[in-house]
Amino acid sequence: MGFFDRSDGKKPAPLPASAGDPVAPSAGGIMPQLAAAREKLEANDLPGALALYEQVLADAGDRADVLVAISGDLGSNNHVKPIIQLIAPRYDAQRHGPATGLNVLQAYLAAHDAGAAQHVLDILFSLNRPELEERLYGFSNAIAELIAQGAVPDEAPANEDGPVMAAELKVALITISKPIWFYGLEPLASEILPPKEGRLRRVAFAQLALPGLKNIAEAMTQPEDDLGRLSRALPLWLAETFYFSPHYSPIAVVGVLDHPETGKHPMLFEAEWTTDNLHQLAATSGEKLDYVFTGALQHSAGVYELHLRVWDMKKFRERKAFALRWTPATADAELTKLHEAIRAFMEWEPEKRGLAYAPPAKPGAWLDALGASLGFFLLEKVLPPTTTPTAPDFLNAGTAQLAAGSEAAALASLTLRSRATRLGLTAPGGEVKPMSTPRVEQAQQTLAWIDSRKK
Repeated sequence: MGFFDRSDGKKPAPLPASAGDPVAPSAGGIMPQLAAAREKLEANDLPGALALYEQVLADAGDRADVLVAISGDLGSNNHVKPIIQLIAPRYDAQRHGPATGLNVLQAYLAAHDAGAAQHVLDILFSLNRPELEERLYGFSNAIAELIAQGAVPDEAPANEDGPVMAAELKVALITISKPIWFYGLEPLASEILPPKEGRLRRVAFAQLALPGLKNIAEAMTQPEDDLGRLSRALPLWLAETFYFSPHYSPIAVVGVLDHPETGKHPMLFEAEWTTDNLHQLAATSGEKLDYVFTGALQHSAGVYELHLRVWDMKKFRERKAFALRWTPATADAELTKLHEAIRAFMEWEPEKRGLAYAPPAKPGAWLDALGASLGFFLLEKVLPPTTTPTAPDFLNAGTAQLAAGSEAAALASLTLRSRATRLGLTAPGGEVKPMSTPRVEQAQQTLAWIDSRKK
């Protein structure tokens, strides 16, 4: 990629200036100095070249053509650290344009500094240059690969206590691309899920932040509470809703924290997602996103407050905001209203293939079931075996009632009970028989076979 792509063994040419960054054909003594520095680089005399660059930058360090020429020549000769040291502190995207920023970004990538590279990428995205979009998304993928590999900067800074341990705390974003209750029923995909084909709008629903939550680090090591479960369940519900629409390809995104001392835990976000987080999500999602829902959830004195934002990912700007307040007594009515408002704004239409979708009659109980399904899923697939599982008591009545009146809820109940059994828990919702349909009967047989194979 760029001037760091050396797979063919050839030396790439310096990155050219964009139309907004013309290199002056003559500039008194500056251009001859740049040419002389280039010759020293080609002769492997880096100190000599840097001495010339210091002189040029002292006289013309704010000129776009100078910055892009120096960074391009250094990068073409595989000297990335001087770009970070000399050029990055001087770079201003609005004054200098994108070409120098691209060189600085590639220098950070070569130095394995994903955080700094992401910061520069965010700045370049903010320039809103359509001709750069494809290239910037390519850099997003490169940053995502660094993050996935756990790469750390080549030289971590030191402080008076000794070297800094880079990347001690890692947060993995887990994407759920299908309804959470479907996992375990993959052999029945064609019977349950509608096919996803044609031009689809990609939408992500991010885990909600919990601003104001006290002792959030300690809370992440404790069993999941109502607020934490809701922060994950609401995105799951919306993603499931949009899966059963012919126009959308949705994902739900939740976090898992990998702590060097306490191990892996479901993540709790203290602050609402920023555009930096959106860029990270775009880089790790695998496909270009059209919209992202983010938000924050709070609970005080029995009152819940929810704020949702819809982001247009093409321009990284907020398109719509939703606000909601409810108490336990008004939860179902208020959540139903929110669900309807979101569907109307996003021009949601029901899918006519696969399982017939209908909004739950009791959203509160459905959110409990979805949150528990995710919790069991993470225990089985992501969290360490030493994690102690617990089965929430609230599942028994609510899940059973839903399963008796809804085919989707019946399937959710079956996969929830199956996973709970494999985790050594008492299966929830077993006192009421779920709705009986051919799909549900097939699901029961499929899960019984899977469970027998895993014993």
